[in-house]
This record gives sequence, structure tokens and C-alpha cells, in this order.
Amino acid sequence: MFLKKLGLVLIAVTIPVLYITSGQLNSSVADLGKILVNLFHPTFELDAIVERVILLIRIPRALTAMICGAGLAACGCALQGVFANPLIGPQIIGVYSGAAFGGALGILISENSFLTLSLAFLFGLIAMILVFVVARVQGYTSRLTLVLAGIVSSSFFLALVSMVKFIADPDDKLPAITYWLMGSFATASYAKIQLVGPLILIALLALIILGYRIDVLNLGDDHAKSLGLNVERNRWSVLGLVTVICAGVVSVAGVVGWVGLVVPHIARNFSKSNHFSLLIVSAFIGAYYMMIIDYLCRGLSSMEIPLGVITALIGAPFFAYLLRRRLES
Repeated sequence: MFLKKLGLVLIAVTIPVLYITSGQLNSSVADLGKILVNLFHPTFELDAIVERVILLIRIPRALTAMICGAGLAACGCALQGVFANPLIGPQIIGVYSGAAFGGALGILISENSFLTLSLAFLFGLIAMILVFVVARVQGYTSRLTLVLAGIVSSSFFLALVSMVKFIADPDDKLPAITYWLMGSFATASYAKIQLVGPLILIALLALIILGYRIDVLNLGDDHAKSLGLNVERNRWSVLGLVTVICAGVVSVAGVVGWVGLVVPHIARNFSKSNHFSLLIVSAFIGAYYMMIIDYLCRGLSSMEIPLGVITALIGAPFFAYLLRRRLES
């Protein structure tokens, strides 16, 4: 048991260190250590370029990847619990499409990155409001109507995204919109982390606290009501928190799919007791999974590969495997 815990600690330390020190610019673990020491007590002489790259590019990128990965993984885990379906992911509620439209619109009308971020977050919330309006009938929302409302919302905003791409300048705006929609941490910065990071982390913490209520929702509406749980209030509380996290992630990184579907299934190999612990494990694994994915995006080619490409190449076969296993069981 001790060796297992020691191995997990070593992995937890090694992955971020390799992520930060690896790249086209040569740097070492010693350079990282010296930079971290200099933050508290200037002691070492360092190459100015290496110091700036690590401090201003790689560390904020690593933090962004970890926050986004943890958030998306926890969202997928929560939704799979609420809908009692292991094949559900964050895309099902339409927030991704709404945030994608907001980001595309921001790129179209302005070159201000913070306007793009704000519009992506805003339209992600609007997409969830649309789902609420469509799905709620006579004060009640079923799982089926939620899924159908999510499809409606997603289709509507995807059509708007297509419209934005159609009218965008093909020499300037269109490539920028297309690349942003495929997902990337290339524009990560401390300013974006300060703006969106606290929202994602607070929503993530609240989602973990609701873990035991997700366990009850997972039993079905009738069982949950018989146990005294307010199904509507708790379901929409979970969906609201998921919306905040997904909108925040899309606003800083673009559309990153499949993480919320793949990671919870990996987490179930380590925690099967309840959603409280499963959400924590999913968030932890998601953070490191996203760093590994981004490392592959940076290292597999001389040009950076969009996040959405790698996550889809891994996620789509994994989804096919899950679907086949579910049909055979």
C-alpha cells in the first residue's frame, strides 16, 4: 500500500514537471527549481528567455490545463450520475455549442480576447437557460426532455456558429474561428486564470459537495422522491454548476470534447463507492489527463495540434468500446 501511494505521488509530481520543462526551448528540472526559489528569494542567475517562457507561458498553461481537465472530468462524472447513463458527456446539455457561438462571435466582431472570453461564457449560460425553458413542463423536468432540449439547444447554436463562419473573412477571421473551435491552451495567461479559474474551482467544489445527492438522483426520480430529495431543485443545481464549469472551460480553451466521457470511466477503476469520492478522483485524473493531452498536442508535430483533434482520436474509439460493452451486457 505504501509503495502504491508513493508511486501515485511520484506520478503526480513528475507529469507537471515534465510538462513545464519539455518543449522546443531547452530547459531542465534544475531551471524550474531555481525559478521557483527565485520567486521567494532571488538567489540564482538564470537565462532571461528560459525564465520568461517557464513563468509566463508554460506555468499558466499547465495551470489552465489542470483546471479545465478537472472541471470537464467532474462535469462528465456528475452528468453520468444524474442521467444514470455512463455514455453521457457535457456536450449533451448544449452548453458547449452556446459557448462556441459566443466565442466565434467575439472573434468575428473584435480582436479583444477578453470580449471573446466573456461572450463565450455568456452564451454558454444562455444555452442552459434555453434548455431550462424548453425542458421544463408544468414545473417538472424528466431526463428524456432534458436530453431532447439539449439537442435542440445544441443544434440551434451550431447553426449560428455555421452562420458566423459563413460571413467571416476567409483570409483572417475564419481561420482564427476554426482554430479556436478545435480547442487550444496556446493563449493561456494568468489574467485568464484569475478571471475564470475561481468560477470553475468554486463550481467544482460545490459539485463535489453535492456528490451524495447525485448518488440519490442516480437511483431514479421515484426512489429519490421517496427518500425525501427535492429532485427538481437538486438536478438543476447540478446542471447549473456543470454549465458554469463548461462555459468557463470553453471561454478559455475553446471546444474540448470527450474528456468528460472518458475520464470518469478511468476514475471508476479507483473509486466505486459513491459520487463524492468519484468526483474527486475524476477531477484529479482529469487534470493530469488534460496535461498529457496538451503535451502530445505540443510534441507530436512541429506545429501545435488542436486539443479537440487528440481528444477525439482517443475518445471516439473509447466511446465505441463502451457502447459495444454496454450492448453485450
